[in-house]
Amino acid sequence: MYINFWYPIALSDEISNEAPLQVELLNQKVVAFRDSEGTPIVLANVCVHRGGSLGLGKIKQDGIECPYHGWQFNAAGQCTFIPTQADKNPPKRAKVDSYPTQEKYGIVFAFMGDLPESERPPLYNIEEFGAEGWRVNRTFSFEVNAYYERSIENGMDMAHNEFVHPNQGAPSVGESIRIHPIQIEETSDYGCGFIQPFDAEGASEATKLMGAGEGHTRAGSSHHGPNTLITRIKFSETRQFLQVFFEAPVSYNKTRIFFINMRDWMLEPDKDENLIKINMQIAHEDVNIIESLDPVETPDSTTLELLTEADKPILAYRSYLTDWESRGWRIDRAKLEAQKGKAACAIPSPARRKSKSWVLPPIPLHSAAK
Repeated sequence: MYINFWYPIALSDEISNEAPLQVELLNQKVVAFRDSEGTPIVLANVCVHRGGSLGLGKIKQDGIECPYHGWQFNAAGQCTFIPTQADKNPPKRAKVDSYPTQEKYGIVFAFMGDLPESERPPLYNIEEFGAEGWRVNRTFSFEVNAYYERSIENGMDMAHNEFVHPNQGAPSVGESIRIHPIQIEETSDYGCGFIQPFDAEGASEATKLMGAGEGHTRAGSSHHGPNTLITRIKFSETRQFLQVFFEAPVSYNKTRIFFINMRDWMLEPDKDENLIKINMQIAHEDVNIIESLDPVETPDSTTLELLTEADKPILAYRSYLTDWESRGWRIDRAKLEAQKGKAACAIPSPARRKSKSWVLPPIPLHSAAK
């Protein structure tokens, strides 16, 4: 898991200014709520007084009140009121981490890291969202009992399709790769992907009904950052599906996936629910596989797997992960597990670059490469 990226916190309608929402992310807990103007706020969940869970507290004056002793924290994470010291200003150390937020696509995102705004990897921009000629299904989410890297890599893996999704009538991926070797292209400073052509002769009748054969049939996937997957299926130049998965690593064996599905044909609203049903059927086929993978987490070394030409996209994705680890952004699971239950910590926020004297230490990270 990595800090310094945008992560989905919750669907927009799950966060209100009536009661806080406690969310687990990156093996830590945060609390989300809205102020009186509707702006989403995300804070570290642990009160620095005696470890109370802010997510069980109350929203007070656009901030939150700890349920244990009533300490109040504002949107910036600074304590503004201590009931037992009402005649004094709270100590400067009385603060919790506050994370930058964005609300897009029916999702509230938070930047979980301490990079200043000018240096942050951007949230993935879906250019087609809201564009003329594109229909967007409602945004929804589902949970998977699997490590998020396994899910992203599954989406970058073409070779599984004809075996895991036989009802989709896909042409032979093996044949396509033999004829058209996979070409990896950098899509941004934070991701890469591929688009693979398929011969119409290898398509089933079901696929041809979708448009295969009318033009150049292509499909492929890319990633943005460690946790965003983009899949494009182009049956023809006028019939395309675009799917974006914003993945929230809850823990090392659970992931919440926020799914956005778009199309530039079959634009009638009454097609939405049936397409969602089909896509969820495909998703559950994937889930059945990735929940049973051994080991649960992606191996740290490629020598522990036998990878082939078809796995080039997975290797490319892992090379980005290696780069982000070298920057000191990877969470050190072993150290985190060793202190679990003994000492609390927090994912560092941008405010830690500007002020010192924090009560909770930052989450342990692998050292940056020298």
